[in-house]
Amino acid sequence: MKSYRKELWYNTPNRRAFINITSEVNKALKESCIKEGLCLVNAMHITASVFINDDEQGLHRDFERWLEKLAPEKPYDQYDHNGYEDNGDAHLKRQVMGREVVVAITNGALDFGPWEQIFYGEFDGKRKKRVLVKIIGE
Repeated sequence: MKSYRKELWYNTPNRRAFINITSEVNKALKESCIKEGLCLVNAMHITASVFINDDEQGLHRDFERWLEKLAPEKPYDQYDHNGYEDNGDAHLKRQVMGREVVVAITNGALDFGPWEQIFYGEFDGKRKKRVLVKIIGE
């Protein structure tokens, strides 16, 4: 069995963003030369997320509104966590959207269902953060 590891780095100009990273994960898969196996993609920061969904801007706006209702950014003093940083809401948003995804690799390709894409979700941006891509198989 082979293993391949790659880090992807992001620094969003805004506090929150959804970035389609499917092409970068596909590039890592090609670099790995693995044809059958599993691909793990996970956010390596506690205020960011990796998830699978449709690449549709209306849906992304729906995510933003929904997450803001669940864990509004302000007022900052509503969160016991806030003190040194005002990002308590970002930690909660990450819990809802998830840390990682695992995708099957079949015949050298990510084995997606219809419309599925991989996204990096940023909830406390404006600084450099990484995503790990770990591919195992043969």
